[in-house]
Amino acid sequence: MADLTDDTRRAILLAATLLTGHTRRRFQAEMAHAYCGGSARLAETTFGWGRDAVHTGPNELRSGIRCLDAFELRGRKTTEELHPALEEPIRRRVDPHAQADPKFQTTFAYTRITARAVRDALLAIPELAGAVPSRQTVGDILNRLGYKLRRVLKARPQKRFPRPTPSSPTSSRPASRPRPTRTR
Repeated sequence: MADLTDDTRRAILLAATLLTGHTRRRFQAEMAHAYCGGSARLAETTFGWGRDAVHTGPNELRSGIRCLDAFELRGRKTTEELHPALEEPIRRRVDPHAQADPKFQTTFAYTRITARAVRDALLAIPELAGAVPSRQTVGDILNRLGYKLRRVLKARPQKRFPRPTPSSPTSSRPASRPRPTRTR
């Protein structure tokens, strides 16, 4: 193992944080080879890197095949993916209460039913008893399915106009204002 000063270690760690993906793994493998004798365990204790990433780097170099980063496979799955049987009962409960956007500006369907009412209806189904999510999650599912939880106005009242119409017998002509004269 080569001598490693504190400044060199800090410089290596800074360089590793600036890289991503396969270039970072390659850099980590080269530093592990140069300073740790190729040991992924020693590189883990010396630099604080993940042992698997340091181990993958030399294999990528040796074989010439780059491992793909599957970022889209990480994280939590949506409730609809975990429990696909929830979608159909939700649509059955919400569709009778939904209507399209009156101005057709969005693809969302506006609905008067609340997330709490949908959840209560789902709890009444014995097959779904263990899979019914919380009220907030039901609201998120409704949004992902294309429903907006918003009050629907059937008809908007017309605005009241401050001046009376000229055809009304009680209306009088407004007093005309004198026009200012221009002087040159």
